[in-house]
Amino acid sequence: MLVAVIVSTALLATEYKSPPRLDSLRATLSFFVDPLKYLVDLPTVLVEQTADSISSYRTLKKENERLREEQLEHQARLLKFAALENENIRLHALLENSYKLGEQVLVAELLSVNMAPYEHIVVVNKGTRFGVHPQQPVLDANGVVGQVFRALPFTSEIMLITDPNHAIPVQVNRNGLLTIAVGSGQPNRLVLPFLPGNADIRPGDLLITSGLGGTFPQGYPVAVVDEFTSQPNKAFATITATPKALLDRNRELMIVWSDSTPVPLIAKPTTNNEETNTHADK
Repeated sequence: MLVAVIVSTALLATEYKSPPRLDSLRATLSFFVDPLKYLVDLPTVLVEQTADSISSYRTLKKENERLREEQLEHQARLLKFAALENENIRLHALLENSYKLGEQVLVAELLSVNMAPYEHIVVVNKGTRFGVHPQQPVLDANGVVGQVFRALPFTSEIMLITDPNHAIPVQVNRNGLLTIAVGSGQPNRLVLPFLPGNADIRPGDLLITSGLGGTFPQGYPVAVVDEFTSQPNKAFATITATPKALLDRNRELMIVWSDSTPVPLIAKPTTNNEETNTHADK
């Protein structure tokens, strides 16, 4: 230690008297001392860099999780907007067709579907409280769906035209040929079992309601003929048709009043004067 103190004192004295003499020595010693300085600072630098990296990783992870949640939320909103857009298109089409019909209609929303092999029934959310009654025709924006099978206070059951127990009088729009379209029990298929092999009907012909029977007013689109097979050994040809209505994709349906007198959708309360006049008339 004494030697070190003496050497240090000599170096300080030398530097004080003539500083340029120690520049070369200082440069030589720095070549060996500077790496030691960096080596000493290395653990601190590594710890700081590691802490910054961990902090940045946590921040990025949280940011990534937040962005992923926002993305899922936005995707859910887009799906909802798409559904609302499709519903708006369907309701707009129903509204346009209700004006074209020129008759009183009531838009009902689908509640459930029963598509058993021998029963095609759907349930809607309108019933007798809205004036609905059995045998009313039911349509969508494209054509005839079926008719009211059973009306309850808050709901109604609709028998589709593809139900095997359903038959609808139709006529060929091209030439006025009259016949009956019967449900086949298969989705989106009708059969015309009562036409001979020489009947003037061909694939692509539009079938509309004929107005016979009193249930369906004349002129509603029903189906399009897609197959005509004449069988020589049988009296009647095999004819199938595809309904115009989108029976497997409807969410809203139109229940139609075909008579000229509008059916009140809300019951009008009777006053005491009206009741008195009624009793007086009786």
